[in-house]
Amino acid sequence: MTAVQDAPTQPHAVPGGPGGPGAPDASDLTVAGVRAAVAPVLQRLAATSAAREAARDFAFDDVRALGAAGVGLLVVSRDEGGAGGSLRDAVDLVIEVARADSSVAQALRSTFLASVQVASRPDLPHRDRALARLLSRGLQAGTGNERSGGASGSVSTTAERVEGGWVVTGEKYYSTGGLYASWFSAQAQAADGTLVRFTVPTDREGVELVDDFDAVGQRLTASGTTRLHGVRVSDDEAVVGGEAVPDNPWQGSFAQLYLAAVQAGVAARALDDAVWWVRERARPTKHSSATTSAEDPYVRQTVGEIAARAQAARAVVLLAAEELQATWGLTGDEARAAGSAAAVHVAQAGVVAIESALKAAELLFDTGGGSITDRALGLDRHWRNARTAANHNPRQWKQAVAGAWHVAGEEPPTTGLF
Repeated sequence: MTAVQDAPTQPHAVPGGPGGPGAPDASDLTVAGVRAAVAPVLQRLAATSAAREAARDFAFDDVRALGAAGVGLLVVSRDEGGAGGSLRDAVDLVIEVARADSSVAQALRSTFLASVQVASRPDLPHRDRALARLLSRGLQAGTGNERSGGASGSVSTTAERVEGGWVVTGEKYYSTGGLYASWFSAQAQAADGTLVRFTVPTDREGVELVDDFDAVGQRLTASGTTRLHGVRVSDDEAVVGGEAVPDNPWQGSFAQLYLAAVQAGVAARALDDAVWWVRERARPTKHSSATTSAEDPYVRQTVGEIAARAQAARAVVLLAAEELQATWGLTGDEARAAGSAAAVHVAQAGVVAIESALKAAELLFDTGGGSITDRALGLDRHWRNARTAANHNPRQWKQAVAGAWHVAGEEPPTTGLF
């Protein structure tokens, strides 16, 4: 799809935004209220996830309904129009969204990242504008990735300086959530090598969103290509490189914790489907002395292991959220020390969550015979989704960095992967 409408001068409203159908009153937004509003949406997503993935059917209405319900305002303070929730509240909700449909959870990642940036950084450049985008309840997308042949993280998208702003031209990939979003964030490089980070409406003239994401899993994350054809970016939509390094330079920790929360949701859904299969569909193997599969001790053992792995994933993610929350508001050396420790904590949580989800998704098939592999059930999507999400953040690096911190006191890199 291509957006070629005139660029709005203010963040634009979306259907179901403040005052829209099903949206909690903005003057009384609470964590409980958001959870109540999203509950029926998550029920629909959970019931249709397998069929939608098989048909490549994007859940546009339901995903945007989550935005309208205020998920992007969960951690924004009450006095700024948010629900005043904690990071634990945020990742707990992400786990539940991923439990319903992990592709949807992945697609909401940029919206949650923007929300946490606003909530945790009073010094965030153009913070008022970023808050206004969240208050519009439109969803956000973004990426720094390109398929230019350069090293990971290299930027070939160009930013040409013009009066009052920039003209950006290039192509971005892994634009997670792009097709659902009202806003798109990325970065480009000026002629002198300076990085220019920007956020523009997805209906800005020259923004083209392409549905070409073709991974084995997470197929409905809308993570395809975004082409930028001479897109005009105003100065108040851009942040030019050279910003001072914050006291806590590990600004990517929540982004990594978010991915771990998605994995915890995959593990939880594997448990849900294992229990459903055993109770409703499974037959005892001919070697079993049990009259039903639910009474078979080996099936029970398998479900118990899936449950343990799902619990482990959830526990480490929630604990890491508390560690990361404790870094907010700190300054100086104290902020750096706490940020380093939290980044390691998040990395360790990511390892456990990834491996728990992969194993839980595999063990699901040990609760049944050949019929559990029927393609129509789509139960293989849990492993495929976990595997695809895991490739965003290699766990070998997380393990090595955690080991270096424990053994030698080495700080993690500040690349955004920890």
